[in-house]
Amino acid sequence: MSKIAVVYWSGTGNTEMMANAVAEGARGAGAEADVLTCAEFSEAQIPGYDAFAFGCPSMGAEQLEESEFEPMFTSVEGALAGKKVGLFGSWGWGEGAWMVDWEARCNGDGMELVPSVTCCNTPYDAALDECKALGASLA
Repeated sequence: MSKIAVVYWSGTGNTEMMANAVAEGARGAGAEADVLTCAEFSEAQIPGYDAFAFGCPSMGAEQLEESEFEPMFTSVEGALAGKKVGLFGSWGWGEGAWMVDWEARCNGDGMELVPSVTCCNTPYDAALDECKALGASLA
C-alpha cells in the first residue's frame, strides 16, 4: 500500500476542501493518505511517503501564500526530485498564472508531476471530483 502526504494551506477553507477530496481519492484507490497543514510538514517526513500532493490558493499577484506555505515548500522542494507530486489550489482573480509558474518550478526541480487541479473560489462537485482523481493518480 502506498502512502500519500496531502499538504496544504487554506485561508478560506476552499483549499482545505480540495485537500480532503485528494485524500479521499487516494484512499479510494487503496493508498493511505495523511492530510497535513503546511505547518505540520517538513523535509524530515519525506522518506515516509511514496507520493505528495501540495495545495495552496493563488495569493496577491498570483503567487503562493508567502508567510507559511512558500517557506515550507522552498525548504522541501529539493528533496522531492524524482518523487510523484500533484498540485492543487483555488483562485479568486487572475488567470491561473500561479499554477503555471508553480508547475514550471516543480518540473525544474525534477518532480514527477501528475495533472494539477485548480478551481475558481469554492470547489463544487466537478472540482472535487478532479481532486479525487488527482489523489487516485498518486496512489
